[in-house]
Amino acid sequence: MPPTPDELMVIRAELARRDPALAHAHEVTPPFAWRVRPGGFAGLAWMIVGQQVSTASAAAIWSRVEAGLGEVAPERVAAAEIEALRALGLSLFKARYLHAIAEAHTAGRVDFDRLERLSDEEAVARLTAIKGVGRWTAETYLMFCEERVDVFPGGDVALQEAMRWADRSDLRPSEKQAYARAEAWRPWRSVAAHLLWAWYGGVRRGEITQHP
Repeated sequence: MPPTPDELMVIRAELARRDPALAHAHEVTPPFAWRVRPGGFAGLAWMIVGQQVSTASAAAIWSRVEAGLGEVAPERVAAAEIEALRALGLSLFKARYLHAIAEAHTAGRVDFDRLERLSDEEAVARLTAIKGVGRWTAETYLMFCEERVDVFPGGDVALQEAMRWADRSDLRPSEKQAYARAEAWRPWRSVAAHLLWAWYGGVRRGEITQHP
């Protein structure tokens, strides 16, 4: 189970105490719940479907995929022709990626029922070995679908921008720099990511302040 909103506030306060750069983000960002999504094969498939499209478009395409397949399961995806998946609204590449994920599962290279037994690093390596699954996708899957608390998707642009604000830097950190910076937030890097995302979103909506 992920931390509750109350537990998240305690962890946030500890992160801000240890790293004052997070203090303002913690102070102005209201309590939030952990972002949880269903896991397993369908969870990773949903993340692929939702990439580079709006939330509304992703939901519409996903509904069509579910209706067309009856169930988003490895066997059903593998049995569907690429063109049949495309007819449900998937791009050619996304249809191929879903096939690759299904094949990896049926071949035993990724066992979604046992993925939670692997360390974060091992799980990322296993997922990114699948064609179409990049590091960002693997890390956010582990955060949202497996509720892991010490994963940080350093390639996320919104996180990088929020880190720039927190450190009052003129330049956004690179992916490599973001990973290095996040080391200070172990063993709660996922909580730091949730905080930075929530702060970033609140600032962009005009609800909270970027700086004191």
